[in-house]
Amino acid sequence: MAASPLMGTPQKTPEQNQPKGYLFALVILSTLFFAWGFITNLNDTLIPHLKNAFSLNYFEALLIQFCFFGAYFVMSLPAGALVKRVGYKWGLVVGLLIAAVGCLLFIPAAISKLYPLFLGALFILASGITILQVAANPYVTILGKPETASFRLTLTQALNSLGGTLAPWAGSLLILSSATYSVDMTPAEQAAMHLQEADAVKFPYLLLAIALGLLAAIFAAMKLPDMRQEEEEQAIDSDDKSGSAWKYPHLVLGALGLFAYVGAEVTIGSTMINFLELPNIAGFTATEAAKYVSYYWGGALVGRFIGSAVMYYVKAHKVLAFNAIVNVALLATAVMSSGSTSMWSIIAIGLFNSIMFPTIFSLALTGLGRHTSQGSGILCQAIVGGAIVPVVVGKFADAAGLHIALALPIICYIYIAWYGARGYRPRH
Repeated sequence: MAASPLMGTPQKTPEQNQPKGYLFALVILSTLFFAWGFITNLNDTLIPHLKNAFSLNYFEALLIQFCFFGAYFVMSLPAGALVKRVGYKWGLVVGLLIAAVGCLLFIPAAISKLYPLFLGALFILASGITILQVAANPYVTILGKPETASFRLTLTQALNSLGGTLAPWAGSLLILSSATYSVDMTPAEQAAMHLQEADAVKFPYLLLAIALGLLAAIFAAMKLPDMRQEEEEQAIDSDDKSGSAWKYPHLVLGALGLFAYVGAEVTIGSTMINFLELPNIAGFTATEAAKYVSYYWGGALVGRFIGSAVMYYVKAHKVLAFNAIVNVALLATAVMSSGSTSMWSIIAIGLFNSIMFPTIFSLALTGLGRHTSQGSGILCQAIVGGAIVPVVVGKFADAAGLHIALALPIICYIYIAWYGARGYRPRH
């Protein structure tokens, strides 16, 4: 994600109200962005791994993303209510503990060899990450001077992308390399290998659970500011008490754009290992293919810096439309060709994905005023595209083949191009 940053437009506070001496807190907070980027993109290796372990079709395997990103839709509003009740600091602690429990549940899931338990563990893990994202982004905006808030958000999002870039590489070493097949294996030997594959997830997710638990302990012990009083004062001071964010068409259209973007990005990343395993594409093993998935997410990391520089001179909506059009061409090339041309075309999509999420997010929130928070919540729920689009493509892949099925996300990029050209314009 999809790095999946839930960034709204931060409310700047007067400089005299800014907390001092929170550099260590910001450093620790930044590790959260790296961690959830890593955990989210680790699914790209988990999908082909469990597909082999449980002999799943594409639709069944992509239920992993359905459960993971479905948690964003289900838990965004409860997470907001929780954070409002207990505060942002304890919201972080609760989110970390829930995510750690989700990671620990991979152990009984592996022991029982039951795929539904893996899906349940992923939903709990993603629920914790949803709470983290609701609580973490506002903290980044206040841990320092108001005029440097954008820089801090950009830095943390870069760390999110870095975690996502390293995840497929780590997954190839810790998960996918656990089993190797031979054409000479008997059915019994293959069944035993499948059991070994299911067990391979225990160690990496145990390490993640320990890391998340340690972070929860650190945040529980730290002294951090409580933003709830400040938010209540802002609500009292607001003159506009009426209306709803839903009255802004460009926000609703932007939510559809985020749905399309996250759906396309997650679909491509989730199926890339299986795509590169196809004999007419690259014929890689899963372990080899996973390393190339890192190039896909690494392109998104590099593209964020390039895109930020370009948008200093070119309007953001034009860059968005251009990148979407390029991705239409790249994905069409990947579907209609084969070999290295197809392989590098689909990998290059990551570079042009880079600026889409933050750009759509910011364009959709333009001019919302006091409805910005509600608009941010609507946009956050649109991340459910990462749950819906992959399973639709998976169903089509089971019927027509993965190579052809990957043509479906072209529709997503066509819509994003239209939003960048016309749909972004604020109007009531």
